Amino acid sequence: MPTKSPRPARTANLAGGRVRQKYRTRRELLDTATRLVGAGLWPTVAEVADAAHVSRRTAYRYFPTQAQLLIEAALDGVRPAMAEAMAKAPSGRSEGELQERVDALVRSMQRLTIAHESLLRTLVHLTVLQPKSSDLPRRGVRRQEWITQALEPARHVLSRAAYERLVSALSLITGIEALLVLRDIRGLTDSQAVAVSQWMAQAVLRETLAGTRRRAGTGSRSQT
Repeated sequence: MPTKSPRPARTANLAGGRVRQKYRTRRELLDTATRLVGAGLWPTVAEVADAAHVSRRTAYRYFPTQAQLLIEAALDGVRPAMAEAMAKAPSGRSEGELQERVDALVRSMQRLTIAHESLLRTLVHLTVLQPKSSDLPRRGVRRQEWITQALEPARHVLSRAAYERLVSALSLITGIEALLVLRDIRGLTDSQAVAVSQWMAQAVLRETLAGTRRRAGTGSRSQT
């Protein structure tokens, strides 16, 4: 039989490298903008690009407007608070510990979302009609980072499909979009909206873990 060509694997590796580079570029622009804002400046996209040693054309592809860049930079300031919340959460793989990690994630994220609601609503307004491009990270990159960090112990417990489905579900349950539905459509208070998000997150986590046990054929409960 003819030997299979390794070209697809090399292509996949190159594609992954390009994605990582795009995220590094975006990260550099945000870090630079945050630093300039912290110094009391109100930089334009071009000024941030120059300070970050990134071409202006590239910077405008990531952040078409000054408002979008500065809002993202301001929101990036919540990263330490999320890192602290996850650092305090259990790090084990048991069902109880995973539940505590997910609860800490959702509670902290939704409280921060409420604290920065006006900025996030503006960001949605700025980006929702923006043409989609496969070359750029989607809105919610920060959210994806926090969710995957919270679920890191579950990578060794769940199948790849179950893990990815859980990340997708938590992406829907958290963030400004969930808050808009719970506040604007359902008319919930801040505390009620956070509580509902926590309840939904625990429901999908329990079902995901139960499905894993069913597929394993054990029928036993995880130790908590």
